[in-house]
Amino acid sequence: MEPQTTGAIIEQHDRQLREARLAPERVAALLDRARKEVDDGLLPSAQVALAKDGKLVIQASFGEADDNSLICIFSATKAITASAAWLLFAEGLLAEDELVADIVPEFASNEKDQVMVGQLFSHTAGFPSAPFAPLDWIDKSRRYGRFTQWRLNWVPGSRFEYHPSSSMWVIAELIERRTGQTFTNFIQGRVLAPLGLSNLIVGLPAEANARTLPCVNVGTAMTPAEFREMGLPVPPVTEVTDETILAFNRPEVRAVGVPGGGGFGGAGDLALFYQGLLHGGLGDKRIWSDEVLADALRIRSGELIDPSFKKPANRTLGLVNSGDKSRNFRGFGKTNSAAAFGHNGAGGQLAWADPASGLSFVYLTPGHDRNVVRRGQRGVAISSLAAVCTG
Repeated sequence: MEPQTTGAIIEQHDRQLREARLAPERVAALLDRARKEVDDGLLPSAQVALAKDGKLVIQASFGEADDNSLICIFSATKAITASAAWLLFAEGLLAEDELVADIVPEFASNEKDQVMVGQLFSHTAGFPSAPFAPLDWIDKSRRYGRFTQWRLNWVPGSRFEYHPSSSMWVIAELIERRTGQTFTNFIQGRVLAPLGLSNLIVGLPAEANARTLPCVNVGTAMTPAEFREMGLPVPPVTEVTDETILAFNRPEVRAVGVPGGGGFGGAGDLALFYQGLLHGGLGDKRIWSDEVLADALRIRSGELIDPSFKKPANRTLGLVNSGDKSRNFRGFGKTNSAAAFGHNGAGGQLAWADPASGLSFVYLTPGHDRNVVRRGQRGVAISSLAAVCTG
């Protein structure tokens, strides 16, 4: 099938664009930029979606993707897991100032008995690189063995450092201990199903593998010398390796529902999820109250600095706040408002909502670009175009 032109996509969605009061020419510029790396042969596929007023306005798929495709959404999954935990805070089943070890005794070893629940969400808990293999989750003896072995890198609450997956495994455990359900069932039953988001899944069932796009690594990583030549710090080595990315092509790993980076979905449903965060729900289904959302989106990291960019971290209860003019270092475009919030995913995936415009936006690709500068520049460009689609 011949790929649709941007003009054809805009024409197909003309009514939705007019109803949402989005500028067609600006949406066209967004689509052109979002598909560029696919057309150039760098990325195998991509999806992009805009939603507003609680409705999906436009979704477009490029390359190997179609609108029914599922893509691993990597760390954008954190927003979904965190939003489920907000319900426990609202219902008095969990508190930010509780000690994690009082709920999960296996976690108490090696001075981790001082870690508080809220610090898990703000990436200030002190164990950013603690190892955990997804399949360890299935066997509780291995799961708790990992918790017991972990050690602190620094005093909890004293600094910010992004925890790619470790703290989210603990949050998943807290959900299970306080609800008596698996965390995947709780997320499905209390968040995704009530919102009607059938193309957003944490814990992929076997039958969904057929429409899931494989993760691939693309491009060449920059050398330390290249970073220095650009006047940029050399990024730290993290657990997000080529092998980690490719592990999400294994059905047994997909089925776990890695809480910090292993959900699957389409750009349209993820954009609608963010509409849910803007409005407390979708349609007549209310999930989160205004009070819960306001508190969840309050910055928890204070003045702590992100060591990668030397900018304030601006971490809320599991998400990132756009904030000041340094927002492009936090995964937003230069044209987002200071109130925008979201959580992106590895390889250049984008997901945010902006209360100032009412827009939510998602860009997904299964292609993990190893070149961090290129993908950062791409993300800023795409997000900047998306944020002004209201004209």
